[in-house]
Amino acid sequence: MSTHALTDSWTMTRRELAHWTRQPVQVVVNLLFPVMLLLMFGYLIGGGRGVQGSYIDYVVPGMLALTMAFGLEGTMIAVTQDLNKGVIDRFRSMPMANGAVLVGRSAADMLQSALALFVLMGVGYALGWRADGGPGAFLGAVGLLLLFRFAMLWIGIHLALVAGKPEMVQAVQILVWPIGFLSNALALPGSMPGWLGTVVEWNPMSHTATAVRDLFGGTGTEHLAAAIVWPLVLLAVFFPLAVRRFARLSR
Repeated sequence: MSTHALTDSWTMTRRELAHWTRQPVQVVVNLLFPVMLLLMFGYLIGGGRGVQGSYIDYVVPGMLALTMAFGLEGTMIAVTQDLNKGVIDRFRSMPMANGAVLVGRSAADMLQSALALFVLMGVGYALGWRADGGPGAFLGAVGLLLLFRFAMLWIGIHLALVAGKPEMVQAVQILVWPIGFLSNALALPGSMPGWLGTVVEWNPMSHTATAVRDLFGGTGTEHLAAAIVWPLVLLAVFFPLAVRRFARLSR
């Protein structure tokens, strides 16, 4: 990416970050929603049938992965609003790199996602969860989570461009929910019916959640390759689709 494109993308990122100061309630809600889910599953619905050891040690990494799959609707709605309010048309009239708007949106989302991760890890720590794998494993686990978020984000951006209108985003966003809940984030596949357990084991998010548990717990890197390959495959498919769709809208 050229220096010009990077400068334009950073300008668009600062534009998105400025929205945070004007919409602090939305930012706070996005941070507190996964905390509420963690407390609910960890205490009210917790138990983790078949889970060896503490369920908190199992569910916190799962909730971290689940958080990376959810919350895409904010970015998706913002993309469609820019399209429908003519903001994109105004940017097109400027000497700006094509796609800088999308890159700015994704960069701001990744910053908020990183913040959400550390807030949730702080709550997990207060509940008794510990990352025992060492600094390198800790950073590797965070990297895997953010890589998965980046892949999910570009799926969301592509779907938003296809939907075209903010009111359609909610219907499209529902497609993301099966990825989150048909996973091993909250329960072991072995505790599910056979066919469902198979689906869960093939879910890309399950690979991320399992690899993150291994890294945080210091129990090995057996699932690391799959947790890297799956998001890269999703990015290889949906990143060019989103860019192509945006370029088509720009004509």
